[in-house]
Amino acid sequence: MPLQQWIEETFINQGATLYNEDHQHLQGAMIGCLWSNVPNNREMRTVLATAEIFNPKGNAWQKARQENQLLRWFGDIPDFIITVFAPYAVEADEASFCALIEHELYHCAQRTDADGSPKFKSDGSPAYGIKGHDVEEFTGVVRRYGVDAAQSGVGQLVAAAKMKPILSGAKIKQACGTCALRAV
Repeated sequence: MPLQQWIEETFINQGATLYNEDHQHLQGAMIGCLWSNVPNNREMRTVLATAEIFNPKGNAWQKARQENQLLRWFGDIPDFIITVFAPYAVEADEASFCALIEHELYHCAQRTDADGSPKFKSDGSPAYGIKGHDVEEFTGVVRRYGVDAAQSGVGQLVAAAKMKPILSGAKIKQACGTCALRAV
């Protein structure tokens, strides 16, 4: 099964085994998925996956060539493109792989206005954007100064880490299908 289809059937579609209402805004979105075997490092860390919005760069011909490439790959310009480092996916356990995919889905957001209401384009379609991480902090800062002195969001992350996971291992194993994805 293609990764894009698995993502929709596992996390996005209502009734999916690991359905997450946090991703309901993606039910009408086109998510293009790519596998890569090329190592990618950013900020001295290995990048395991990325989520992005197509943003062509260069002159008119370069932009047209980039757009044509996406049209050939996906049949349309996706709202989001998720790229996964395939060597990691081969080695990851089910929970780690599902967590990685959901991490990227959390980046795939619908923009909001000043009141927090969803934004739409003039044609009525959702205005999408890439959402940043909830927490951006160093372990050393938390260790030295504590959760309360650290950047916002750390306390919520610590509280969530102390809770029992919402998803059971059996449910993840049932839904994950990484073995089927590895064959693709």
